[in-house]
Amino acid sequence: MLAGFEWGWDNARALLGIAVIFAIAWGLSENRKAFPWKVVLGAVAIQFAFALILFGIPFVRDVLFAANKVVDRLIAATAYGTAFVFGPIFGTQTGWEGFTGQPGPIFAVHLLPLIIVVASLSAVLWHWHILRWVTKGFASVFRRFMGLGGATSLAVAANVFMGMTEAPILIKPYIKGMTRSEIFIMMTAGFATVAGSVLVLYGVFLKDVLPNALGQLLAASLIAAPAAVALALVMVPETVDETQRAHEPDFEYDSTMDAFSTGASDGLKIIANIVTMLIAAFAALYLVNLALGAFPDVGGAPLSIERILGWIFAPVMYMIGVPMGEAAQSGSLMGIKTVLTEFVAFLQLSGDAAEGLSPRARMITAHAICGFANFGSIGILLGGLSIIEPTRRSTFLELAWKTLLAGTLATCLSGAVVGALPFALFAH
Repeated sequence: MLAGFEWGWDNARALLGIAVIFAIAWGLSENRKAFPWKVVLGAVAIQFAFALILFGIPFVRDVLFAANKVVDRLIAATAYGTAFVFGPIFGTQTGWEGFTGQPGPIFAVHLLPLIIVVASLSAVLWHWHILRWVTKGFASVFRRFMGLGGATSLAVAANVFMGMTEAPILIKPYIKGMTRSEIFIMMTAGFATVAGSVLVLYGVFLKDVLPNALGQLLAASLIAAPAAVALALVMVPETVDETQRAHEPDFEYDSTMDAFSTGASDGLKIIANIVTMLIAAFAALYLVNLALGAFPDVGGAPLSIERILGWIFAPVMYMIGVPMGEAAQSGSLMGIKTVLTEFVAFLQLSGDAAEGLSPRARMITAHAICGFANFGSIGILLGGLSIIEPTRRSTFLELAWKTLLAGTLATCLSGAVVGALPFALFAH
């Protein structure tokens, strides 16, 4: 054992957790006799390979760490733009604090506009074939090692960088002819990953509580992608031969300016959705906790939705490597992510919730909540896919709740993979 790379029971338990997660998926399968052993073993192997390559190879690890510098530059660029629009007082944190003597509206004015910047930049990078090459590279891995069709593999890979409704647009002409299993893979991949536009924002949230926060979250989305494929095929096995599936399409913007403006508009739509969901989520959380406060205290503390969800998800978090004493706190964040949004969970993890978790538990939890699998996303995904391909709406509706379960299991599997490896590998 290398110095600093200790491996113990918590790591071994995470390996058992991987088996437990697939056992749960198998129990929910539509055809338990058609367990895709090769796909499952290949997916787990790819997950560990991604983790070891991303964090075990010094050059690659340095690139991931450099991503945090990119975040700083994007924040500075966003601040420049917001200062121009809202003025030096409202547009910058220091300007507001100097004028009022109080902390400024950093979230609404300074962080949310970051989504517009990242969304427009991502669209331009796709138009310039940079993101396209990266996406197709990952798609070729899924196609070669997991037997996915071209369109499906592209959608899975694109979900790592785009959103759960944006990625399917890339394969819009092919969705009508996709098999039921392929549609389920596409939907699960959307729930198991996080769009790059908000991934950067989450990296900002966690930069003070998680080493190499943006790199960690990007890795989480990459590691969860093959998990989504494997779990989807376990729950809804494929029955159509590979040669009869859809082939790889190509998505184009008309020009760089079209990409820039479309990306910015999409970013604004994302912000509107986030703001709407956050207002409703926090209001609902307040009302539920207010109602629970009428009940007698349990364990010397008032009941709250966070505590109840913590008890429900604690066994899951324990099985993927979180120590027993921290499982309830970690489970609470997992529950908040599922019932509310991952946005709320990351906000909690960046604040008081982090104080009750060790650095390793924070890392596992961050990976486990890094996905769009929550109740609110069901409506968003169904609405988006129904617009893209209305003829398959019945299939989308039929698979919606299965997708929530599969997406949640996929992010937990991502957490289990990193939990099975020495923590020093990621913190080094």
